[in-house]
Amino acid sequence: MIYSIPMESFALVIFGITSNLAQIKLIPALYDMEEKNLLPADMTILGIARREMSDQTLKEYVHKVLHLENVHHQHEIKEDIFSKLCKRLKYLSGEIQDPALYKKLQNYLKHDNRIYYLATYPDLYHYIFENLQKYKLNLQNSGWVRLMIEKPIGSDLPSAKALNQLLLKYFTEDQIYRLDHYLGKETLQNILTFRFANDIFEPLVNKDFVDHIQITATEDFGIGRRGGYYDQVGSLKDVGQNHQLQMLAFATMDAPSRFTNEAVTKERIKILKSLVPMPNKVVFGQYEGYNKEPNVDSNSTTDTYYALKTFIKNDRFKDVPIYIRAGKKLKQYVTEISLVFKNPVNRLFKNLKSGDEPNILVYRIQPNEGVVLKILTKLPGHGVKLQPEYMQYCYRIDPHTHFVPDPYERLLVDTIRGDQTFFNDAQEVEAQWAFTDPLSKVRGKPIIYKVGSWGPKEADQLIEADGRKWLEPSMEFCRI
Repeated sequence: MIYSIPMESFALVIFGITSNLAQIKLIPALYDMEEKNLLPADMTILGIARREMSDQTLKEYVHKVLHLENVHHQHEIKEDIFSKLCKRLKYLSGEIQDPALYKKLQNYLKHDNRIYYLATYPDLYHYIFENLQKYKLNLQNSGWVRLMIEKPIGSDLPSAKALNQLLLKYFTEDQIYRLDHYLGKETLQNILTFRFANDIFEPLVNKDFVDHIQITATEDFGIGRRGGYYDQVGSLKDVGQNHQLQMLAFATMDAPSRFTNEAVTKERIKILKSLVPMPNKVVFGQYEGYNKEPNVDSNSTTDTYYALKTFIKNDRFKDVPIYIRAGKKLKQYVTEISLVFKNPVNRLFKNLKSGDEPNILVYRIQPNEGVVLKILTKLPGHGVKLQPEYMQYCYRIDPHTHFVPDPYERLLVDTIRGDQTFFNDAQEVEAQWAFTDPLSKVRGKPIIYKVGSWGPKEADQLIEADGRKWLEPSMEFCRI
């Protein structure tokens, strides 16, 4: 399907065009945008890296990247679309720390509108900012200038505050696009539509009807080639501090007064600031063999799994426990939010098999994306027998068609439009670190768990102590 959205022309400057991030996420997203006619006619893509390359060599590199095996980008690469993309590609080599690079950049840039995308290490940011300012490349004189940076924003609350202060030294808040790709996922954004464009379920999403909430983000694979990065971060900081807290915010925030960046972000921040850290209710694990992975310390105590319990300190969800878990090399690959509803005391048929199973509202982020409600139904026949079933809304589309936008595609389009609704602002990032920092401080030595399991048994004990159990995610709905 071909789209056409009127947009102003601009230059996209990618610092770190040869990085793993650019290869896996950014370049494929730009190809998809070209195919969907989402790039203005005279828009330029300028890649920057240390490696010496000509413009032609860059095009050969991009061609190779697009044909690499990539689980995020598996559809056909059409040579005519690639040729159109190639016409936009320019390359500039140099050291990020070298002011001479930015003098050359100044001469290269012909567009008044610019997006700077930092696909490089955070410890290089200040060199980029200082030199952009030196050559007045961060100023919005006759056009707009926007900055896109990836999570993590800092490694804890003090470093996040320092980075935010550094950003505001060179850019205004409306220029800064802090990217958490989960916020670009279609299924996550659809939660807001499901909740606030309908009047059926929203009155039930509160302490009177919800027994508890579970958020799961498990993977059946390991760290791959990310050992150097992952061993410094761990699961809580890699996905818990950002992705899963955003999932929780979308599922529990109050309705914004209107659908604007300011109003939506305000409600997300309220939730994040209301979360209660419970250092005595967190479990850290590490899969067997992790310390033998490439670029991992043989004595590493990094967590590849965590589970925690928390509450939202507000009246709407008073005393409703929230259980969050994430990990690698587990039994299943799945990301979802589950709202488990209370069973009324006088429920009919509760004496029958399955009669006491709760209703569950599931927001499935991946795979089998959709929104489903687990209910009980009567099996056909003369007797009364119950079985759990799913009422479901599904994206019944082959993901390889890339009809559903990739998160990077969506967030690039939003940045071009100047829409910050699905990006994090400084307060939001800092509220997330304020919640996870007390948990990180008690990490200690992680519990070793078996590959292919659901994680440490201590995580089961965490939730079972409250008379509840982790849900085993179902693959029985939203199957293509």
